[in-house]
Amino acid sequence: MPPKSEMKLREIAAKVGGELIGDGEVEIKGVASLQEAKEGDLTFVTREKYLPLLKKCRASAVILPRMWEGIEIPAILVRDPMLAVARLLELFYPRAHEPLGVSEGAWVSPSAKLGKDVSIYPLVYVGDEAVIGDRVVLYPGVYVGKGVRIGEESVLYPNVVVYEGSVIGKRVILHAGTVIGSDGFGFVKDGEVNVKIPQIGGVEIGDDVELGANCCVDRATFGKTVIGRGVKVDNLVQIAHNVTIGENTIIVAQVGISGSTRVGKNVILAGQAGLVDHITIGDNVMVAAQAGVTKDVPPGEVVSGSPHFPHRHFLRIVALWEKLPEMKKRLDVLAQKVEEMEKKMEEGKS
Repeated sequence: MPPKSEMKLREIAAKVGGELIGDGEVEIKGVASLQEAKEGDLTFVTREKYLPLLKKCRASAVILPRMWEGIEIPAILVRDPMLAVARLLELFYPRAHEPLGVSEGAWVSPSAKLGKDVSIYPLVYVGDEAVIGDRVVLYPGVYVGKGVRIGEESVLYPNVVVYEGSVIGKRVILHAGTVIGSDGFGFVKDGEVNVKIPQIGGVEIGDDVELGANCCVDRATFGKTVIGRGVKVDNLVQIAHNVTIGENTIIVAQVGISGSTRVGKNVILAGQAGLVDHITIGDNVMVAAQAGVTKDVPPGEVVSGSPHFPHRHFLRIVALWEKLPEMKKRLDVLAQKVEEMEKKMEEGKS
């Protein structure tokens, strides 16, 4: 994507609140990685180990967390280079909204309410009494069920499905194939027969949430499944019925969260972590990749393993795993010696 603007380095330093080192009049036309940057680009280095790449890089300037020896091009020093880059990408590569209106190939219920400057592409279905906010974009194949509410400036990419009654906040991004409001997995046994428990609740997604491709958020049995403001979810994540996720939590790919579990604010659930039902994960918890969380986790804890342990305890366990074969051999030798000693003692008694 070509950049939309050009700025002097001193202007960039001011926008990101950084300290300028060197020529502030350098013209910057875009932002690029160390491997791809060319003359006119601003690049970034997050760790000292990447400095050899910077020496080979053609960028005109660099963003750094601190000044290192051997930096020969103008630099901006910031506390967090990645955060600064994120802000700059918004400036150089803005996603301008160009309202397209409602395509003739879409079907919108006469009772639906559409905001200003919407873009509704062909093959979109908008059901009865749905409310679509200003500047919402619905890409081809999106299904919006009866009574759904979608807040302003939200974007639903191709083949997103939003079941009836679901509520989606402002500036929400739902990537391709994601399903909101499908039935929770609720069944009860009648002998050997599985009887479905009707799922009569809903889903509520807060403002500024982003869900990756092919995620599933189930509707509640009663009440609602809630995803709080600012939550970011990777691809292929399952969020079951009546789950509540606190604000600004991050959920990485292939995580599964079972029904009625409560996840606090600012939690990190790493890839392929699994959470059982009816537990509470406190605020600021970190759950390591592939962990299996089987009970409540207090606020601020870091846990690993399946079943989960405090992370430091888990590391001690892992350190022993590779030693187990040798330990087993030594144990067998000791057991044989004990057996021989006991045999001699018995012979001595006789």
